[in-house]
Amino acid sequence: MKTLVRLLLTIVLAVVVLTGFRWYRYVSNTDSPYDEIGITFNSNMPGPINNWGCAKLKTTFSSSLPPYGCAASDATQWK
Repeated sequence: MKTLVRLLLTIVLAVVVLTGFRWYRYVSNTDSPYDEIGITFNSNMPGPINNWGCAKLKTTFSSSLPPYGCAASDATQWK
């Protein structure tokens, strides 16, 4: 039983680390703010983390339309 719990914790930790790395790579990229996986991760992050990611994307891509999760109510302005 102890081995099973350790294995499950290791798998959960690996998923969290890989997801976090993929999200950070998306918000700190310089290619495009329209990566589908990155948009999904960022829009599902908790409020403060999403806001930080959107602010980081906005500094890099301020002249582009904001991706889903970073748009204001009119979908043409950044939050």
